Amino acid sequence: MEDSGILPQNSSRPGGSQATFRPRQSGISLGLKLLSLGPLLILILLIAVVSLITPAFLKPVNLGNILAQTAVIAVVAMGQQLVILTRGIDLSVGSNLALATVIGGLVYQQVDSSIVVITAMLVAGTAVGAVNGVVFVYGRLPHPFIITLASLSICRGLALALAPGHTTMRGMPDAVTAIGGGTTLGVPNSFFVVGMFGLLFLILTKSMVCGRWIYAVGGSPSAARSMGIPVRGILLSTYIISGFCAGLGSVLLAGRTAAASPIYGNLLELDTIAAVIIGGASFLGGRGHLGHALIGAVLIGVIRNALNLLGVDVFFQMIAIGLVIVIAVEADVLRNHLEARARVLQSASAR
Repeated sequence: MEDSGILPQNSSRPGGSQATFRPRQSGISLGLKLLSLGPLLILILLIAVVSLITPAFLKPVNLGNILAQTAVIAVVAMGQQLVILTRGIDLSVGSNLALATVIGGLVYQQVDSSIVVITAMLVAGTAVGAVNGVVFVYGRLPHPFIITLASLSICRGLALALAPGHTTMRGMPDAVTAIGGGTTLGVPNSFFVVGMFGLLFLILTKSMVCGRWIYAVGGSPSAARSMGIPVRGILLSTYIISGFCAGLGSVLLAGRTAAASPIYGNLLELDTIAAVIIGGASFLGGRGHLGHALIGAVLIGVIRNALNLLGVDVFFQMIAIGLVIVIAVEADVLRNHLEARARVLQSASAR
């Protein structure tokens, strides 16, 4: 009698469980898809709303300004994303960019050569990134926050000290101004630079072994080390690339303004971190898509441009970006919760 009472109960559970698991799984899967498309949907909705409020927003001149202003954030955000993929952070990118422009301006005062000036800015940015990586990896610091925060202060101080009169230096070679401030068929040349390097980064992260290693190191450094992945080398390379991207951003910004200044790049680190997190990357590492990070950069550019057109004070623009970061982080928390629930339901339904 006891067996006959137990068997029907056990035999009915699998069917009932699967019936309840299926709608839960479909609901969670839908939630994950919406979160993954969230940045793009928000961007489309924001453009639609702003274009209705301010018709000047969709004018070709204004759209070109958005692309030009977003280019620096987008380029530097590419390097920032690689760092965040490995559970790190680079707070020095803004000051690094400022220092690179100052070095480029000083070189231009001595040598009127576009190649030399561009090389100087790229090398300066890459060198700072290399120092960050070496100190973090081989200095065995608990977190890159420490060294990159120190570099933020050091680079800004060096930029101010090296700039004549501690102020802006006017003038840049023609090629630099053409790259950063010129247009081709009405489209800013800086947009093409972003597209070219975006394609290279996409190939790196999706088609090359070292790109897969970056995701593996971010997902679980100990597991990556046990699989023979050179964790230290991967970590070092991400900070070097981040520094290079800051140097490239300095070329675009110096070209757009035809000047070098020690105050450039102020709060750029927050903009790039916001772009990456808005794009769906996680501070826990191992997750993030380059295309989404670029969407995040464009989203920040659109918000800034819209607020400028509406005459909103710059201080409130900073508040708006901060609120966007909070929403993006909360979306990341929700995404982690839904993914954990999805794994539990999948393992339960497989039994």
